[in-house]
Amino acid sequence: MAGNDLGSLLGGLLGGGSGGQGGSGGGAGNLLGALLSALGGGQSGSSGSSNPLGGLLDMLTKSGLADQAQSWIGTGDNKAVSGAQIAEALPDDALRQAAEQAGVSPQEAADQLARALPQAVDKLTPGGDLPQAGTSLEDLIRQQNL
Repeated sequence: MAGNDLGSLLGGLLGGGSGGQGGSGGGAGNLLGALLSALGGGQSGSSGSSNPLGGLLDMLTKSGLADQAQSWIGTGDNKAVSGAQIAEALPDDALRQAAEQAGVSPQEAADQLARALPQAVDKLTPGGDLPQAGTSLEDLIRQQNL
């Protein structure tokens, strides 16, 4: 449901980027959408952090990937991360759930996310700032797909 819609929006956002195995933009978008849903991004009624992007970046920052995450938000070059770093930073359950939804192994999911996250976060933060708390991720993606 929400994960699939989010996945197709993220796939469109990532689709024109780097090459990979046949349509990896859509696959990475579906995986990212599934991950954000697994992390609670599909819940619009929660009053806490309603922006799953901010929650994901906070999780990465607390896992020692602050420099990389900041580089994706900022306007300079994006620093790379490895699949192992992503797997370490994310909750096992969330990664496993996202991998199942995307039809890949958790390790392949982590590798795909490591390739897709820098580009996705960079595109979702074009001015170098995180979106405001009330902005849904779907709205953010739609704003960037001009």
